[in-house]
Amino acid sequence: MPTGVVLHDARERLFEAARQVLLRDGPGALTSRAVTAEAGVAKGVLHRHFADLDDFLAELVGEEVARLDGVAETLRATAGSGSVVANLTAALVQLFGPVAVAIVGLVISRDGLRARLREMGAARLPLLEEGTAMIAGYLVAERDLGRIAVDADIATIAPTLIGAAHLLFTDREGATPTEGAVAKVVATVMAGALDLGDDLGLGG
Repeated sequence: MPTGVVLHDARERLFEAARQVLLRDGPGALTSRAVTAEAGVAKGVLHRHFADLDDFLAELVGEEVARLDGVAETLRATAGSGSVVANLTAALVQLFGPVAVAIVGLVISRDGLRARLREMGAARLPLLEEGTAMIAGYLVAERDLGRIAVDADIATIAPTLIGAAHLLFTDREGATPTEGAVAKVVATVMAGALDLGDDLGLGG
């Protein structure tokens, strides 16, 4: 595409191209040239919209973090209804979509990106920290409603759920975990905080 062409959707095209490169080839393949080639635009387009590649990638991370607002809102709306385990399972499956998992790997692997995110005041581990806060907020709401134990250690449970789910979804040798596999992990972590028989609809 000629460099003189005005691209009104340049940012969106570049972000989508970066996601495709990430999913197909992994974080190590994410270069300016790879992104612009995937987007089908001239090589200079990315640098006309962003200071450098790390600036572009920081914005990409921000886009994925912003997506969590909708996931968190949906999870909060389930407080007091349905199964706590099922509600948490659905939220974790939404959180750890393929792009989110790839972006966490990108942040961990790229020093310059982590430095740029720190300069922007972002979380130390974007998506994982926001996900932990999302789960903690939901658990507080369920505790206030009497659906989990009043002494439930939410400060421990929330990051444990995030960490365990992240490990499930980052197993690159296996298939994407089923909801059942995620629910099993959630039930195990939550075992001391609620009556799992009642929560799963198995009570007498």
